[in-house]
Amino acid sequence: MNKKIAIIPIIVIIGIIAAVSQMGGETTQTETVEIETVEEIDATITIPVKAARPACGPHPECYIPSYYVTKVDEPVIWLNEDSAFHSVTSGSYEEPTDLFDSGHMDPYGIFTYTFEEPGMYPYFCTLHPWMAGNVKAER
Repeated sequence: MNKKIAIIPIIVIIGIIAAVSQMGGETTQTETVEIETVEEIDATITIPVKAARPACGPHPECYIPSYYVTKVDEPVIWLNEDSAFHSVTSGSYEEPTDLFDSGHMDPYGIFTYTFEEPGMYPYFCTLHPWMAGNVKAER
């Protein structure tokens, strides 16, 4: 047993020496790697983790906040922090409107919309009918 323990380090050292000796004649090239930095998103409305579960609704925890007041011509940014797909679609589940629709938002995806007129704008998730919210746009 002790002989096996003594032989293993010797084999490892021989392998390292062989690898280093093969590299000696070759020129090494440096590869430039660009690192992508991820910018933190200042979302005005967040779709939280587990919002896809029916237990989330019909409570106001499916969009946080579920009621948001903004200024006309100021962008509203929704951020999907859930691991499921979601949407931000104008109107209600029973009566969608054509004002805005994010389509299916990937996890950690964002959707931005700027309201041009004052008013109350309901919205919902087409995939999860219990998810609903309202944006009030003011001058």
